[in-house]
Amino acid sequence: MRGRVDQQENMWFTMRSEDFVPETHPLRGIKKLADAELARLSPVFNKAYAKSGRRSVPPERLIKATLLQALFSIRSERQLCEQIFRWFLDLKPDDPVFDPTTFTKNRDRL
Repeated sequence: MRGRVDQQENMWFTMRSEDFVPETHPLRGIKKLADAELARLSPVFNKAYAKSGRRSVPPERLIKATLLQALFSIRSERQLCEQIFRWFLDLKPDDPVFDPTTFTKNRDRL
């Protein structure tokens, strides 16, 4: 089952991940472009996932993580998960980071 990005803010945190990223940071523009293109591809992702079952990590999140891996020359998916950019991936401060094997499983699916 396709996972979704939860946009609701956590009531236990007074700061959002976005608050730590300067307005002039180059990733802000890249994130805006990536989010727009991934929204356009949403119907394609819907077809790749079953309607029932355990929720997956949202494919948008994995694709954006792979984009970061390329932009920052991060050598491995394990290293990427250690250096994860929570704001860019729409992760809340208390959200768990996904396991590196998630990339392999979703790459095979897409």
